[in-house]
Amino acid sequence: METLPEVIDDLARVVPTITDEYEVILVNDGSPDETWEVILELTQRYPWARGVNLTRNYGQHNALLCGIRLADHEITVTIDDDMQNPPAEIPKLLDKLSEGCDVVYGAQDRGHYGLLRGLATGLTKWMLQGAMGVENARNVSAFRAFRTRLREAFADYRGSFVSIDVLLTWGTTRFAAVPVEHKPRAKGVSNYTWSKLITHAFNLMTGFSVIPLQFASMLGFLCTFFGLGILIYVMGKYLLFGSPVAGFTFLASSIAIFSGAQLLALGVIGEYLARMHFRMLDKPSYAIGEKINIMN
Repeated sequence: METLPEVIDDLARVVPTITDEYEVILVNDGSPDETWEVILELTQRYPWARGVNLTRNYGQHNALLCGIRLADHEITVTIDDDMQNPPAEIPKLLDKLSEGCDVVYGAQDRGHYGLLRGLATGLTKWMLQGAMGVENARNVSAFRAFRTRLREAFADYRGSFVSIDVLLTWGTTRFAAVPVEHKPRAKGVSNYTWSKLITHAFNLMTGFSVIPLQFASMLGFLCTFFGLGILIYVMGKYLLFGSPVAGFTFLASSIAIFSGAQLLALGVIGEYLARMHFRMLDKPSYAIGEKINIMN
């Protein structure tokens, strides 16, 4: 909220040099501060500014989905309000988009992140690559430009968990990335802590891929082969030396390994069943409480 007026002022200087027809949709994702009041003021100052106030906090990607569905122009650009990606970098994305791509990300240098945040971000990118199935997943960022028509591929999508980057893969495979300036956050702190990023990574796995199920299946095969190996060892020792394998520790360890594998597989299956349960509830991705300067 603190940097939002600065972002809009920069957009007012940059966007008119690119095109004569444009709009800026500001989505307030249930912020507890005075963000909506700031948005109302900005919509009065700039006639091309639109405002959307969600009824509560749904999450960044849910709010983006709301804005994307309300966009009126051929190309959509998403950008955070923290000024880490200056609006002056938008032409770089559009130039790359004009080369025949459908989605272009602003590739960012994350060297200024801490150790835990960096590891969590790396894990999220790895999971996202598995869910998206494209190499450019490692360059994914909130600063992106894409052709608005891609939203038709996920026009009917409903669900409480949303990943814009995965949804875009439903409409195209032509992704690209260009290096852009990425400044340190000037004010406030990011809501994406390392723990939230890890949670987001696992949500990506269970929400948009079958990697956990494949992992559970592989674990089951490994445990089966391990169990056969133990059986061969025990029977071989008895037949060759006439004595059974002694030791409670050996038996307890084997039981613990197989029990752990079974519980892990059940947990993975339970996660997918929970996803199915929430999808059957038909819970909306977001709910709009108020709109300013938006007709559709």
